[in-house]
Amino acid sequence: MAVDSYALITGASSGIGECFARALARLGHNLVLTARSEGKLLQMAADLVRERSIKVEVIATDLSVRDAAPQLAAILKERYLSISLLVNNAGFGARGEFWKLPLDRQMAMVRLNINALAELTYLLLPAMVENGEGAIINVSSTVSFQPTAYTTVYAATKAFVTSFSMGLAEEVRQHGIRVVTLCPGSTRTNFFEAGNYGVRNMPGGMQEPEEVVEEALRALDRGGGLVIPRFLNKSLIFLQRFGPRETVARCAAIIFRPRDIGNSR
Repeated sequence: MAVDSYALITGASSGIGECFARALARLGHNLVLTARSEGKLLQMAADLVRERSIKVEVIATDLSVRDAAPQLAAILKERYLSISLLVNNAGFGARGEFWKLPLDRQMAMVRLNINALAELTYLLLPAMVENGEGAIINVSSTVSFQPTAYTTVYAATKAFVTSFSMGLAEEVRQHGIRVVTLCPGSTRTNFFEAGNYGVRNMPGGMQEPEEVVEEALRALDRGGGLVIPRFLNKSLIFLQRFGPRETVARCAAIIFRPRDIGNSR
């Protein structure tokens, strides 16, 4: 008996994750939606099932909790849900001085942004390798390309995501698996408010999450790879290569320094 395949989207209740869900639904993918907000997920699932001829499963979970990712993988197995596309989107950041931000929140950030992403990839990848096909989209950030003060832990977690994803892509290419490393810049979601980043005035304005998702899915169709939406973001990251790393870090610190923190020498 043929088993239906699904796209699993973490952090699916809002922002980029929600846009991935709606875009993949339009393309006819069956979906597994996961996030903490079960009510939002159930409403979205009902809407997508009504609008599209697809199947949608909801699994509410907090992936920042220890062992949540293996528990999610176990639920997928119990429900016989075969994952052909994994979208590791769940993540959060926090702005401020490292030693003043709550330690438990920062460690939850590490567990969500790094541990859960790596664990889900590890647990779901073998089936893709066995089938000789599959795809992974890991959502990183433009801050992954340089140390970034005042969001130090978040930037470091995203540096892991970018390095991990691009390395993994080379390992699994021979098995017919595509990997997209998605590194958006400032995007119009609730990320900045939730992480106390304040309003970001970016040249050309913030990206819309739909724009970010569209570029990622185009890259997936082309076989995967590194995706940095918008020419300005690509240019800034390219130019960083020509400056001393310490200078790049100091420039990033100036940009991200909260207004209530004095300049450092």
